[in-house]
Amino acid sequence: MKDNYIKQGSILAGASLLVRIIGMLYRFPMSNIIGEEGNGLYSVAFEIYDVMLIISSYSLPLAISKMISAKRVKKEHGNIIRMFRCSMIFALVSGGTAALILFFGAPFIESHMAGGKYTGLAIPLRFLAPTIFVVAIMGVLRGLFQGKGTMIPTAISQIIEQVVNAFVSIYAAYSLMKAHNLSLMIAGWGAAGGTMGTLCGAVSGCMILLFIYMVYRPVLKRQAKRDKNKHFDSSGSIYKLILLTAIPIILSQTVYQISGIIDYSLLGAIQSSKGWDALAIKTATGLYSTKYRLLLSVPIAIATSMSSSILPSVVSSYAVGDSDSLNRKIATGIKFNMLVAFPCFAGFTVFGKQILMLLFPSQDYITGGKLLMAGSVAVILYAVSNVTGAVLQGIDKMKLPVIHSAIGLAVHVATVVLLLAFTNAGVFALVAGNVVFPLIVSFLNMVSIYRYTTYRQEIVKTFLVPFAASAVMGAVSFVLYNALYRFWPHNTILILISILIAAIIYFVLYLKFKGATNEEIYEFPMGVRIVKLGRRLKIIRD
Repeated sequence: MKDNYIKQGSILAGASLLVRIIGMLYRFPMSNIIGEEGNGLYSVAFEIYDVMLIISSYSLPLAISKMISAKRVKKEHGNIIRMFRCSMIFALVSGGTAALILFFGAPFIESHMAGGKYTGLAIPLRFLAPTIFVVAIMGVLRGLFQGKGTMIPTAISQIIEQVVNAFVSIYAAYSLMKAHNLSLMIAGWGAAGGTMGTLCGAVSGCMILLFIYMVYRPVLKRQAKRDKNKHFDSSGSIYKLILLTAIPIILSQTVYQISGIIDYSLLGAIQSSKGWDALAIKTATGLYSTKYRLLLSVPIAIATSMSSSILPSVVSSYAVGDSDSLNRKIATGIKFNMLVAFPCFAGFTVFGKQILMLLFPSQDYITGGKLLMAGSVAVILYAVSNVTGAVLQGIDKMKLPVIHSAIGLAVHVATVVLLLAFTNAGVFALVAGNVVFPLIVSFLNMVSIYRYTTYRQEIVKTFLVPFAASAVMGAVSFVLYNALYRFWPHNTILILISILIAAIIYFVLYLKFKGATNEEIYEFPMGVRIVKLGRRLKIIRD
């Protein structure tokens, strides 16, 4: 069975990158339509929605792909179908319950969120509630295909989902604010327009996955008929396995996601005691979520995609006891993520303000640029923590990522509280917490990998080479941009030119410094073409 998890992960990463870019592009007009106050409500609503989603169904794709991958290695195709059916029932119950709780509990959440500072929050929450039910169904379908070794259905559905989301969000935000322009909760209605787009996008993505499943269903049945294993797992044992697999992932993701809600609550509670009013709190929340976390989510999405891809592959190697294969997969997964994370870190550090000036010309891009500069290192840390967490889940150390995330959250909260209470850091305290959290988790994950596997991390080519290449890239492109800007102050064109030149510089230096062997590059997307081009330019030598 051929294992092409890097290329499959790259397909999903490419789709995730496109999805994030579309997400940013539609957030710009939507952000301008609903304003900073609406952005604040939109962000807080999504933090709460994400927690409910994680508790109910967000873990399903990873959990199901892990279980199905283990059965696929053993060629127990009949059990794969049984797992799929039980997982779908589980998703319908858990997703439906969470949707009802969020819908009817929205007013209570609004009144208790930061002492009622987020007036209008219940409106977007109620629009988001049915989305949880739809996403639960999608999670099972995506988990099935990922466990079978293909990320293509997930990638296609993600792109269609986001395209529909973009168009509906902009239109609905404008329409609802126009229809409720005399309401005191107009910002809440604007945020609700964005969440309506999320619902419509989820429905469209789910329909695509259901169509692909119906086409693929006869193949599953043929495989089951040829199944030599006639021992089928009972429904009770499958539900127990789902819970044992999903709960650690749920807890791990919940700990991370709840950090955002805690951040917003702490910002509201502590800063209001310092004299900030509700508008200032919602504006700061909008700055942090839209100008910082939204941009950081683009490269982090690549790491998340690689984690989704590497998990079934790690399960396969671990199930047959192939330590060499396991170590190779861990090394390649981390190296690929660092290949992407370091130039993103350098780009946000050097061009944070300029990128935001391009994307949000009418808003506070100066403060947003400072936020990016202060917290861009989180891109690297999240890339490491995501992949190492997936490795631990793949080797059946499911509890460890939960414990590590809980420790990281404790340090995160302590950092944010101390900075908010005893300094004038303001929203920058949230950025500091966002850096500390993955730092702690990455360190603890790596310690556990060292303990339970024979893997040992290579440093020079994995970390130092991309760091050196991105540092030179950042310095050269920064000098170039500022030199040209003095004579021709057109930020949009110059930043695009600078990013293109920066990418070329990084590509050349990474290959010149021998960050990866030819065999490793072959595993990357278009790896053969990269090697051929490198040889032609005399950057790569045999």
